[in-house]
Formats: sequence, C-alpha cells, structure tokens
Amino acid sequence: MFDRKDWNLVVLPAAVSLAVTLLRLVGELLNWSPALFSKAAGGGGSIVGITWLIVPFGAWFGWTLARGGSRPASTARAVALVIAGIAVVPIGATIVDRLGLVAAGSPMQLAVFVIFSLIGVVIARSGWPDLSRVLILYALAARIPVVLVMLVAMLGNWGTHYDVAPPGFPEMGVIGKWLWIGVLPQMTIWIWFTLVIGSLFGLAAAAIAKKRS
Repeated sequence: MFDRKDWNLVVLPAAVSLAVTLLRLVGELLNWSPALFSKAAGGGGSIVGITWLIVPFGAWFGWTLARGGSRPASTARAVALVIAGIAVVPIGATIVDRLGLVAAGSPMQLAVFVIFSLIGVVIARSGWPDLSRVLILYALAARIPVVLVMLVAMLGNWGTHYDVAPPGFPEMGVIGKWLWIGVLPQMTIWIWFTLVIGSLFGLAAAAIAKKRS
C-alpha cells in the first residue's frame, strides 16, 4: 500500500510528532502550564500537541507531491469529497443522537463516531489518492506511539490526558479502557481527522504550487 516515496515523505514529520508526544507527556507529568500541557480528557485544546501539526505537514505533503508531478485529477472534485468526508461524521452522529439510540459519553457513542469516521475516510481518500496515502501513513506513524503511551500511562495511572477517561465513561479494566479510549479512537477517528484536515491544506498548497510552476 505504501511505497518508498511515501515513507521518505513521512519519516521527518513522524519523528517530529514523536518528539512532541514525548514532550507533552513530560510536561503533564511535571505539572507544567495547563494551557500548554492540559491533562483534561481529550487534551483540552492544549497548545503542545500533535493535532496542530496536521496543518503544516498536510500542506507540506501537498506541496511536495505537486512539485513532484502528482496532482488530483480534479481539485474541485477532491475538495468536494473531502468536505463530504468531514460532514458525514457530525451529521451522522447528530442523527443518531437525535434518535436517542446511544447515551452521551458511553462506549456506543464512541462507536458511532468510529463508524462514521471510517465512512468519512472512504469518501475523502478518493479525491487525491497519492496525498491520502501519505496522510494515512503519517497518521499511523503519529498515532501508534500515542496508543503505546496511553497503555503505559493507564497501567501506571499517571493522571495525564493519556489515561483519563471522558466524563460519563463507565468503569472498566485497564485493557478494556485502553482499547475503547486509546486504540479505537486513535486508529479511526484521528486517522479520519488527519486525512480530512491534512487534505484541505494539502490541496491548497498544491494549488499554489501549480500556479507558481
């Protein structure tokens, strides 16, 4: 699925993301500024975190691919598919919520987001397959270390955002908790988020590269 060019593009961003993940963990363990290193469930919009890296890396991937001769068949179609891939998650989750099918904060609510995220990935990735492939590889390289850090943090009960459950989440064993709030969202929802946001900025960068060439 991934070729050598994909790995060459991703290796540096993956290393930067790993460094930021470890810095974030150290900052939380040492009780550094909550604004920079929030311990709240989900990260609390902490300034130090790998989520923000999706924007510059997505743009860089798009720019590099475009300069190398890879471009979407239709930029307008690619953008439309990405927007559709974004929209399907909140729309689908809202419909399920309005129907009262799942309880807020429950594992089933998380499962709903997982399912619609996977649908969003399928929709968005076809717009520019080369960029989508690189973004998915980067997402895996960035998120797998987070999954491992979460397991260690949960086993140690460190009190960081890596091991705290969201409000309303039921009590369960460490492995069950890790699978539900660690492995599942990191390997689905965050892959989707990386793909769709990275694609938007990658497509914008590619358009700029095309005009300059």
